[in-house]
Amino acid sequence: MNSSPHHAPAGRMLPSRRQILVGGLAAGATTLLSACSVTGASTKKGGTGNGTGVINALFMQQAGYSTSDVNAMTAAFEKQNPDIKIVPVFVAYEALHDKIVTAAAAATYDVVLIDVIWPAEFGKKSIVADLTSRYPADWQSSMLGGALLTAEYDKKYYGVPWGMDTKSFYYNKSLLAKAGVDPGTLGTWTGVLEAARALKKAGTVKYPLAWSWSQAEAIMCDYTQLVGAFGGTLVDGSGRLTVNQGGAVEALSWMRQTIVDGLTNPASTTFLEQDVEKTMNNAQAAMGINWTYYLGSSNTPANSKVVGQIGVLQTPAGPSGKRPGVNGSMALSISAGSKNQDAAWKYIEWLTSEAQLDPYAKEALPIWKASYTKPAVLQSAPETFAAAAKQLDDLLVRPQVVNYNGVSKIIQVELQNALLGKKTAQAALDDAVKSAAPLMAG
Repeated sequence: MNSSPHHAPAGRMLPSRRQILVGGLAAGATTLLSACSVTGASTKKGGTGNGTGVINALFMQQAGYSTSDVNAMTAAFEKQNPDIKIVPVFVAYEALHDKIVTAAAAATYDVVLIDVIWPAEFGKKSIVADLTSRYPADWQSSMLGGALLTAEYDKKYYGVPWGMDTKSFYYNKSLLAKAGVDPGTLGTWTGVLEAARALKKAGTVKYPLAWSWSQAEAIMCDYTQLVGAFGGTLVDGSGRLTVNQGGAVEALSWMRQTIVDGLTNPASTTFLEQDVEKTMNNAQAAMGINWTYYLGSSNTPANSKVVGQIGVLQTPAGPSGKRPGVNGSMALSISAGSKNQDAAWKYIEWLTSEAQLDPYAKEALPIWKASYTKPAVLQSAPETFAAAAKQLDDLLVRPQVVNYNGVSKIIQVELQNALLGKKTAQAALDDAVKSAAPLMAG
């Protein structure tokens, strides 16, 4: 994927795949880069070990659960488990996927951090271990529903979610007030369009809406979220691509119409998340969806003209009545070839526990439902947590297919064809399904 979601925007060096809740939420931006196509993954089986020894762990350099955060959590773990030594390694997101794959055959790492779009590939190719049997039964009820999906593929869990992210709906309170728009009407996409028309009619802003619709993974994240709102699906129960059916087609038609009607900035077809961020921070758009980091960016005077003016809500409901978010999370996995999987599991349990995650809630959203009821956690960013508590329990995962990167790129091209008026939504998505068929079969 390339630029999009919860990761760092292409074209500039960013501190994180997801910049989340720092102080009033730290500024930053993130992009989802595509996992490279690889072959030759190891099918070698590891061992459980004796629950002690050295654990080599591969992490991503980021702001949410930063290097210092991970080191602090690790030091506390080693103090409680003196017979286990952790050796953490940190790489940029862009290098993470290939590092995991190339190290798989030699079982270089025991614990690896994986993106939400990799479980199908890594599970199918036996790069990471199936952890389903290790999941405590109560996790099904105590963990956010959206979190549970992060490392799931084919009804198996290939990791434990660690740090949640999704796109929420942001709006400029001042611009809406000038046009006489009540934020209470923004609970549906119909209401959002009515608000956009009012803003445009009042001359408050030329293009009320801005989106991340560049031909990159960014558009896949926005599209996935809208497909869910329109009651559509990306794949069916048998793993067949269904973007050319029902709500998935309606969502794309809706996207195109917002451009035709002058409600969406036409430059959105070139925008990544950081472009939406800049546009809203310059008061050149009144509404948009973005990752959790955005509220912090909007409140940072150095890069925002709208400090204190941005509100955040759960994403609006579509005709289906649903209002899901797109899953932009990551997970901690155990390498299938690790010889010390019991010790690796102890470490993952520690890192993902409420006791460890709650103190770092300002840096990354917790995975546990209980965390969202604790005053100490909520007080760091009440507006964000209020929206996140609802959004994170209902997340959509982009197609969990082994050749996701190739399939995603094909869909991206056809989404752009429709948005630019080169094809109808139906024709574009029919072509996407046809072109992606060989990859879906693989």
